[in-house]
Amino acid sequence: MAFDRVIPYFRWCRVKGGQMSRRFVVLTFALLTVACAVNFYQPVAAAQDDSGIPRAANGKPDFSGVWEVLNTAAWDILPHNADKGIPGGLGVVEGGMIPYQGSALAKKKENFEHRETDDTAAKCYMPGVPRITYMPYPFRIFQTPKYVTVLYEYIHIIRTIYTNDSAHPDGLTFWNGDSRGHWDGDALVVDVTNFNDETWFDSVGDFHSEALHVIERYSYIDKDHLNYEVTIEDPKVFTRPWKMSMPLYRRIEKDVRPLEYDCNAFDHLFRLPEGARQSQSGAK
Repeated sequence: MAFDRVIPYFRWCRVKGGQMSRRFVVLTFALLTVACAVNFYQPVAAAQDDSGIPRAANGKPDFSGVWEVLNTAAWDILPHNADKGIPGGLGVVEGGMIPYQGSALAKKKENFEHRETDDTAAKCYMPGVPRITYMPYPFRIFQTPKYVTVLYEYIHIIRTIYTNDSAHPDGLTFWNGDSRGHWDGDALVVDVTNFNDETWFDSVGDFHSEALHVIERYSYIDKDHLNYEVTIEDPKVFTRPWKMSMPLYRRIEKDVRPLEYDCNAFDHLFRLPEGARQSQSGAK
């Protein structure tokens, strides 16, 4: 099956985030990986500018490679103390505050109280965008002139970012939204819409509605580091747009690649102890 047919087919099968059989997921993942390697993958060092930043044949920055975050945002995107099994974190939200509407605080409190069972990561569901980027697992980026494909180690998620000026579909929702990208100079800007309301931003219950609109911005800091910036908009939950930012680190070990992680083989990786950040009594 051609690479440009495998991805849309896989996305169609995962529209509602349903749990597919392990055999189907592994088979599809393997097929896609082979197709990528055979048809499209180009070495990162094929072309570099004076700063050493890799560039594709069309002159755009080439983000191909294996990347990973080094933070604790998947547990809590705000500053938090260390606790049993959880390292402390400085947070990734600009300004250290999430501008919840007053009416959304009750839902946030309810989420926190039921975090051990209701977190999408605890249920092995797709974590959504942007959280999938800062899950503590590597991911590989493949880049072509028409789209950028991201293969995540976490539960075999495959995400396609279309860069061919196509529009978001109407009437469809996805766990990871629908991603349409364009270039702003040397930055890849990704507009993500068409979400459901099932995912959280972290394991302490920071949430959104189906009106979520995410704008991602990927840009090189140097050849082995990307700056990842995210703008969050949701008029049903927040009083204004807000931002997160963090570096992404290139994995440079020999033969590094995303491995197989099948979440339903484990038990509540992101479970938080009782001493973790307490529910809020006011806006963050």
